[in-house]
Amino acid sequence: MKIRLSTYFVATLGAALGLASCSASGDFPGLEYAPQMYHSVAYEPLTQITNEDEGGWLSSREDGKGEFYNSNPFNPHGMNMREPAPNTVPRNSKGFLPYRKSVADLEGAAEVENPVELTDEALAQGQQLYIQYCATCHGAQGEGDGKAGEVIGGVANLKGGAYIDLPDGHIFHVITHGKGRMGAHGSQLSIERRWKIVHYVKQEIQKQ
Repeated sequence: MKIRLSTYFVATLGAALGLASCSASGDFPGLEYAPQMYHSVAYEPLTQITNEDEGGWLSSREDGKGEFYNSNPFNPHGMNMREPAPNTVPRNSKGFLPYRKSVADLEGAAEVENPVELTDEALAQGQQLYIQYCATCHGAQGEGDGKAGEVIGGVANLKGGAYIDLPDGHIFHVITHGKGRMGAHGSQLSIERRWKIVHYVKQEIQKQ
């Protein structure tokens, strides 16, 4: 009986000490299991802490440096984020350049060519996008007679007048930034999708 009570006492005492060792207080974070799994060395792009002892009181790093030290020793000058080469611009996964024409630059927009290859697949996708985003106002045939267009009034008939001869870039610009009563759709549609709508309008709507 004495042996059994002693065993219970030792086990209870051990459990209490184990739980107490995990408690945190003040600057002491408590006992951490596998600290490197959640205290990884983070190279922050916009900060440079070059003092290797910074945050030493908190550190559990295997390299012995302070927790807040984040200067990158593997890049020149300790940089974490490099600037792009001068006069370069990012392209997306399709290789398209970003569209940065201002709202008022319709003349400049007219000179931009459609980078999306004209294929049956592109036209089919353009048709679906047109039905989803454009037909409500412009109508299924582009004649400005969509249900919302009838309520709003003044919706462009894409088959009429000067609209027939508009360059691809002009149409893309209006889809992107809006014009008159038409709102901007640049935030709703990717660049590629906007160009596919342009293909559909030029190749199908305006040739019916």
